[in-house]
Amino acid sequence: MINRNRKDNISSNQANILTLIVLIFFSSIIGRLFWLQIIQGKFYRTLSDENRIRLVANPPIRGKIRTEDGELLADNKLRFTLIAKPHLIGKNDFPGLIKRLSILLKVNPDILNSSYQQGILNNDFSIVLLTSLTNIQVLQFKEQELTFPGFEVTTNLVRYYPHGNFASHVLGYTQLITFDEFKYLSSQGYKLKDVIGRSGLEAVFEKHLRGKWGGEMLEVDPAGNIQRSLGYQPPLPGTDLQLTLDFNLQKAAEKALEDKSAGAIVVLEPNTGAIKAMASRPGFDPNFFTKPIRTQKEFEDIFLSSKKPLLSRALNAYDPGSTWKIVTGMAGMESGKFAPNARLKTASCIKYGSHCFPEHNRKGWGEIGFEDAFRVSSNTFFYQIGAEVGIEELYDSAIKLGFNNRTGVETSLEESRGFVGSKEWASAGRGWGRPGTTPWIPEDIASASIGQAVVQVTPLQLARAYSVFANGGYLITPHFVDGDINWLSSKYRKKVDIKPSTLETIRRGLKKVVDSGTGRDLKWNLPTLPPIAGKTGTAEDSTGGLDHAWFVCFAPYESSEIVVVAFAQNTPGGGSVHALPMAQQILKVWHNRSLE
Repeated sequence: MINRNRKDNISSNQANILTLIVLIFFSSIIGRLFWLQIIQGKFYRTLSDENRIRLVANPPIRGKIRTEDGELLADNKLRFTLIAKPHLIGKNDFPGLIKRLSILLKVNPDILNSSYQQGILNNDFSIVLLTSLTNIQVLQFKEQELTFPGFEVTTNLVRYYPHGNFASHVLGYTQLITFDEFKYLSSQGYKLKDVIGRSGLEAVFEKHLRGKWGGEMLEVDPAGNIQRSLGYQPPLPGTDLQLTLDFNLQKAAEKALEDKSAGAIVVLEPNTGAIKAMASRPGFDPNFFTKPIRTQKEFEDIFLSSKKPLLSRALNAYDPGSTWKIVTGMAGMESGKFAPNARLKTASCIKYGSHCFPEHNRKGWGEIGFEDAFRVSSNTFFYQIGAEVGIEELYDSAIKLGFNNRTGVETSLEESRGFVGSKEWASAGRGWGRPGTTPWIPEDIASASIGQAVVQVTPLQLARAYSVFANGGYLITPHFVDGDINWLSSKYRKKVDIKPSTLETIRRGLKKVVDSGTGRDLKWNLPTLPPIAGKTGTAEDSTGGLDHAWFVCFAPYESSEIVVVAFAQNTPGGGSVHALPMAQQILKVWHNRSLE
């Protein structure tokens, strides 16, 4: 009886243990299912969808850029690309297919094979083998496409500048996004194969021009074969951009710079600030940045050249020379120390500090007033004005005319602020010395009076300053795009605090420059030009190079429609010799249009 009970107990214990094992086994299965389907369900569904669904992205069409008269400056063009889809290509078939392709398209088979193997390592769904196929290569492939399973020619759009170097510094260029940029721009819809405006208006109006990506969701089987489309979202094109640039004036500006090693031309409307032309030399071809293959020499010519082709001379600062004398004249009259009809005796040179600063004709002009001082561009007249009023008055007048500050143009991040020296700057060390060891000296005020050494301005700043005298006393905001902005509003067009007598005296002096002074050759061979005011300038390069040549003018004198600044960098010989003929070419195109 005892033995039977022991056997029953053992059997019962064994059943309980077996039941417990079964319960534990099924509990672990249920727990695992709960973990996989409930806790980690979203994660594994995502993995499943990623294996089952392929997203084929379609890039947006970048907005076009046009001149005000409709000429296309930046467009998009088709680029044909040969791709391979490895899941559709048999491993044993690949060598033979590549050999036939290389013969058909006349390309090195090693190039095709190298691109393919790199794509395999990257686990790419489609592998780019060749970019920028010619039309003939595309036709040759299309004729035999069915004999190349797994290979196809796709099309994509790339940025294209039909006029090459034309207005290159204004337009800028686009480039593939970098990985660092992608990390913070991916949240804005950018992709690793996206392009982005890198400089110029392409960068400033990036959001306006770029548009939004689209794409198609495709369901594929385990072999990668497309089963069906799950939806298509078309890309949204970017918005076109219309500039204030006048194509013919821009063309004339580019041509006027052709025989100069470096320089710039700025043309704008003095009342509104609309920029009608802006050219800089040397330039660059923005198409370089969208080329699929670029040589080392091409890179060096763009990025390492001593000519600095990427630098916009129109937005860079240089010694202005005698074009600066409008500031000194304004300071003299606005200070109250010199009446508009004041007369001063000029000389062969005037000594300041340890140096005798010369008159450019080496003998002086006798006793003259402001208007004739502008006409003959007397240095010793303006030395005396500057020395009497001091740097504070000069600096104040310069600020009123927009110098030592950015102009407000859309590409202001690429624009120099220029420079106007002051006693504070000198006492602080002039940027290279110890504070207190480089004080302001008499020689400085003489240099500042005629735009040398301690003064640097950009061609665009100079155009803006001369616009004040062309439009009756308003400091305008230069711009490339009108948009919906009222550029005549007080926000963008500010009344300069200047006496009417000062304004008119300087205006009359600038007119005399063209009528009978240093700019009298402006009307040579153009006798029908309306009355024009202007100023020549020859500036020593404070960095040690050859002299710069300048010429600034506005026309017509009574009701000005155009301001022109011509600058020839390190081109000795004088503004009337080198810069004036550049401006003359612009005026000829402008005037001929008014006669039509």
